Amino acid sequence: MLKAEQNEAITRVGPGTPMGEVMRRYWQPALLAQEVAEPDSPPVRVQLLGESLVAFRDSRGEVGLIDSKCPHRRAPMFFGRNEEAGLRCVYHGWKFDTAGNCVDLPSEPPDSPLKAKINMTAYPTHEAAGVVWAYLGPRAEMPEAPDYEWMRAFKGGGGVSRTNERANWLQALEGGIDTTHSSFAHNNDLSTTSLLRQQDTHPKLEVEVTDYGFRYASIRRISENRRYIRVYQFVMPFQQIRPATVAWDGQPNDMPTMHGHLWAPMDDYTTAVYNFMAPTDLDIPLSREDFERSESRAGRGPEHFIGETYWLQRNASNDYLIDREVQRTQTYTGIEGINTQDFALQEGMDPICDRSREHLGTSDRAIIAARRLLLDAIEDVQAGRPLRGTDRQITSQIRPAEAILTEEDGDWRDYFKGELVARW
Repeated sequence: MLKAEQNEAITRVGPGTPMGEVMRRYWQPALLAQEVAEPDSPPVRVQLLGESLVAFRDSRGEVGLIDSKCPHRRAPMFFGRNEEAGLRCVYHGWKFDTAGNCVDLPSEPPDSPLKAKINMTAYPTHEAAGVVWAYLGPRAEMPEAPDYEWMRAFKGGGGVSRTNERANWLQALEGGIDTTHSSFAHNNDLSTTSLLRQQDTHPKLEVEVTDYGFRYASIRRISENRRYIRVYQFVMPFQQIRPATVAWDGQPNDMPTMHGHLWAPMDDYTTAVYNFMAPTDLDIPLSREDFERSESRAGRGPEHFIGETYWLQRNASNDYLIDREVQRTQTYTGIEGINTQDFALQEGMDPICDRSREHLGTSDRAIIAARRLLLDAIEDVQAGRPLRGTDRQITSQIRPAEAILTEEDGDWRDYFKGELVARW
């Protein structure tokens, strides 16, 4: 468990907080690119790291991320007119470009020196793999924009989606890197992965700390001489990459993929979960339809959201539409959709989980490692040291792996030595 003051330090992300200062040294997924699909399209609200912002794509196709309030009288920029390479506040016509510079001041005399002095908060953005990334930290410490292998593998198909969760980012992340819970909360069907996980419900976890975070192996014994080993990558501060490459008989899947999540804090109590899937083998392309089917099976297809939002229809207000008869006779949860099952449990821990009251076991090794790295990162920022996961030359060269091994195959570290290196 964590002490109460440690829990407070690593869960709060607003400006000036210890973890907020850590988060601001990394590129953050701010929104999906499709939310600002066209030049001069309507602006959209963005909540990120406790800051209220507005995103817009200007006439040149560049995406701006600026303060949600006009610096004149603090009117909302969400209602602004996106026109001629800038966003114009409709209260008095003040107009700002993507860098936050005031480019028109029609309510003041033409010779007013005020325009040269006025600007608003604006953050650098980078568009890649269907995501608009933003950097909210000190410009002098800004790392290169992300270039994970799954982003490059999008040339072979796949996709990225988003779901909003009413829980602190850390309990959402910890749910994602907890491989053991899938044997219970997600015992939904007789799919390959579900069968493999149900063969051994108390996997052995082995964690190796790296320059980018850590990698961890989930080792499940499925027979006297066979082990199902899945190696995940955890990239600081909030990303997991995992594989889906083997079938029950140990042969390759027809459509091998890498997929995972980024848990971007909107504020202390809500999280934007970005879900991605890309092909592991570019010779076996992944269609958009394949990705959309996968999202629907997970319970986060378009049909599962409230209107045009990223909030699920099944939520705490309706107890996630739990079916107690299904729970009694078929599944552990009685809740439909893997994504929804996770949200029911994570959101039910309270907006910020009290980790001082936990009792952890051997299956929690990855969670313990993540917490240790996050606490270390706070100390690194305060001491001015480089942070794990900010070197693109390192983070761009990793991938996950899995296989069914016999005892003769030896240690997983040796077996996967070449498989854990990016190919694309």
